[in-house]
Amino acid sequence: MDIVFKCPACQQQLEVDADAAGHQIPCPACGKSITIPPADASNMKVGIAAHSSAAAKEEKHFAVPVSERPVEALIKKALTPLDAAKDGPKRLRVRTIRHIDCKEVGHDNFDAAVTEFLTKIGEDSIVSITPINYSYVEMGTQKLLTDFGVLIVYKG
Repeated sequence: MDIVFKCPACQQQLEVDADAAGHQIPCPACGKSITIPPADASNMKVGIAAHSSAAAKEEKHFAVPVSERPVEALIKKALTPLDAAKDGPKRLRVRTIRHIDCKEVGHDNFDAAVTEFLTKIGEDSIVSITPINYSYVEMGTQKLLTDFGVLIVYKG
């Protein structure tokens, strides 16, 4: 259990172990010498262990506000590019999917990611799919590595 008290000089709130009651310490904020007050019910902070006991449990009753109106979103989310394209005229768009971005711990999900994207935009919207090769410097080893991906041009 801890004792919570304020420095009489600067009013900084302090918290110390109850075993330190009666000792003199310098205030960490102002440096003045202060005596830690004795522990009593008004300045004790109960630790986590005491909260888990059956005697320390307190029953709480919470009320959830109820409204007759329909639920409405308070924060409007921006439409994803594909959803936004459905509402307006179709324009040419480009999407690049890199192989390195589709690798997860021991799994290569490149084919699944490309298939999912192509399914999402639909076969009729695809203008072209071009394989790409590129090089990059790996940050950890500072080596030049080569990887691949696809460049997809679509109407959306």
